[in-house]
Amino acid sequence: MNVLMIGDVFGEPGRKALATLLPRLRDEHHVDFTVVNVENAASGFGVTPQIARSVLDQGADVMTSGNHIWDRKEIVEYMARENLLLRPANYPPGTPGVGHVTVKSGPHRVTVVNLMGRVFMNPIDCPFKKADEILAEVGKESHVILVDMHAEATSESVAMGWYLDGRVSAVVGTHRHVQTADERVLPGGTAYITDLGMTGPIDSVIGVDKDLILQRFLTQMPIRFEPAKGPAMLCGALITIDPENGRASSIQRLRVPA
Repeated sequence: MNVLMIGDVFGEPGRKALATLLPRLRDEHHVDFTVVNVENAASGFGVTPQIARSVLDQGADVMTSGNHIWDRKEIVEYMARENLLLRPANYPPGTPGVGHVTVKSGPHRVTVVNLMGRVFMNPIDCPFKKADEILAEVGKESHVILVDMHAEATSESVAMGWYLDGRVSAVVGTHRHVQTADERVLPGGTAYITDLGMTGPIDSVIGVDKDLILQRFLTQMPIRFEPAKGPAMLCGALITIDPENGRASSIQRLRVPA
């Protein structure tokens, strides 16, 4: 089974890159299942129901998110009825939406789990303990388990990779918007990369207009951030998994100009 996992889609440039490249990549790499992180898809902050529907139409099977998921109030009602858009599973009980979902991919079942780190992030529930709870719940329902670990600290993502090695098919990081070069299959058969990178404008500072960011650093004055314009790229990873046992055999970084 070939799985494509795509890093944070940022603003209109990222959405256009996704719309242009996702269908092509699915065909070119014979992709069976696609996961897209959309938490920055609406002008860099959150996602709207309309955008979420368009990402599904373009070929995503499940969408993940992170700390910006609540930036658009209208998404709460959408998430209440659409479980293909996940929020981090380790938000406290009672939070709208779901943090994991199991869906069919041909004859196989695939579980996608969305977790969020706590280092330099919101003080939410423990992602490690929540992962244990979800894996106990899923049980033998699915051999293929994909984890989006949305985290600020690289060490927390690396730790999650080792913690889940041999228990899930893949642990990929999102949030930092800078693709890392540490992709590997861990000894237990779990594909890992600290950060998938960003699907968005190339000439930017993690998606934002570089002049605005420079002004913020130079003056320390509050400034409204706007997505950068210009050429964009898609970042992610292609992972090959044996659907019978859930073990990954390869992971390949993707960084494709739109």
